[in-house]
Amino acid sequence: MELLKKVKETISKYSMLSEGDCVLIGLSGGPDSVCLAVILDKLRNDFNLSLHAAYIDHGLRPDEVESEKAFCKNFCREHGIIFFCESVDVRKYAGEKGLNKQEAARELRYGAFEKIASEIKATKIALGHNANDQAETFLMMTLRGAGRKGLSGIPPVRNLESGVRSQESRIRKNILIIRPLVEIERSEIEKFLTHNSSLITLNSSLPFTVDSSNLKKDYFRNWIRLTVMPELKKRNPALVQNICRNMDLLREEDNYLEIIVTKTLMKLITRKSSDTIELFLAPLETIEKPILRRILRRALDETEGLRGIGFVHIEDIISLIKKGKSGDRLYLPKNIRVIKDYSVLKMTSALPVKLAEYEINPPDEVALKESGVVIEAMFAEETGLCDGRLSAAFDADLLKFPLKIRARSTGDFFCPLGFGKKKKLQNFFVDEKIPRDVRDTVPLVLSGDDIIWIAGYRMDERFRVSERTEKILKLIISKLKGD
Repeated sequence: MELLKKVKETISKYSMLSEGDCVLIGLSGGPDSVCLAVILDKLRNDFNLSLHAAYIDHGLRPDEVESEKAFCKNFCREHGIIFFCESVDVRKYAGEKGLNKQEAARELRYGAFEKIASEIKATKIALGHNANDQAETFLMMTLRGAGRKGLSGIPPVRNLESGVRSQESRIRKNILIIRPLVEIERSEIEKFLTHNSSLITLNSSLPFTVDSSNLKKDYFRNWIRLTVMPELKKRNPALVQNICRNMDLLREEDNYLEIIVTKTLMKLITRKSSDTIELFLAPLETIEKPILRRILRRALDETEGLRGIGFVHIEDIISLIKKGKSGDRLYLPKNIRVIKDYSVLKMTSALPVKLAEYEINPPDEVALKESGVVIEAMFAEETGLCDGRLSAAFDADLLKFPLKIRARSTGDFFCPLGFGKKKKLQNFFVDEKIPRDVRDTVPLVLSGDDIIWIAGYRMDERFRVSERTEKILKLIISKLKGD
């Protein structure tokens, strides 16, 4: 069989299978996944394979799921393939994560594959993507304005953890995603199945099922598949082959650039968590844009809470790195902030911290961990060199002790020194260009219900030292040691 020969060549070309592999097949009942299962069944003895298959119910087509599930179950029984079925709630997950249904379905599907593969100790997860899928992906990415990586399409082989992580993050680094049909056109697959229906000994008018959602043009990929591709193929019958050849070249070049990116990024990371990554700033400022784009994309994609940032945002981050001042920042979708500090670039989606409430009674000092500062209070005979920002002097007899320290609250106001009248705290923050995500950590020092000092910024006119002052209170703010 010509198709079997071509698939074996693809498997050999990309080293997809090894002796004794335990393979989990993503089986939907559609022609691609059924063809894949048939081919792997025929190659079972060649590689001494242990075959399993998984059907994933996304909860989106309840009228079709039972028949598809029955088809897949019967198919696996006829071919001696161990069958699994998993259900996921795409609508609920999409709502929780702010994803569209296609993105949510993909994440949940791969998570389910990983879960089953881990349980059965599978070494490979085989999926039925074909050459037409590749060509459609290329056109989709072209219309969306993707770069070289996006235009490289679906990799024939990749590590599971390089792009998909299950909700439990139980990553098995030895699991590979393989796509043995990636160089086979859809027409060849359907011809193979219909002309060799004896391979599938089931009571069915077709040797595969048809997913009705694949016939709806309201999905972008389906529109490309059903409307754009047929028109282009009229002009160029070899369209799919030509696109796939170009994608192979782009993928080879992309893989080479990714090696450079990996080596560079390893030297740049100073701190990383699930929602934050920090990179050394000085090297970033000298890296050329083509590599810098890739470094930023990789850093964002590999940090769980930062994924989903588009090309335009990457360009904005580059502009911040190249032209921004220390302290400048970007506010991006999904609560992501990019901050250019003195020595690092910080990208985070962590929720801004809010300062807790404290009290201070001089002479004493209090550490404000949320703000990373210490405020010291003492009585003094002279004001000394107080600038009103990092240090401030007040008429102690006008104050109520203990002083309170807290974060901003709705309706706050004070009388800025030298301003001559009341000012809303919100307006002051805006005028001083205090970043939004920092405002809840700015310490406000209060006497009773009155703000006497916005620590680090401005003191209040009403409590300043005057000729009548007999007792002086000094407040000093400094950075918390080790912060």
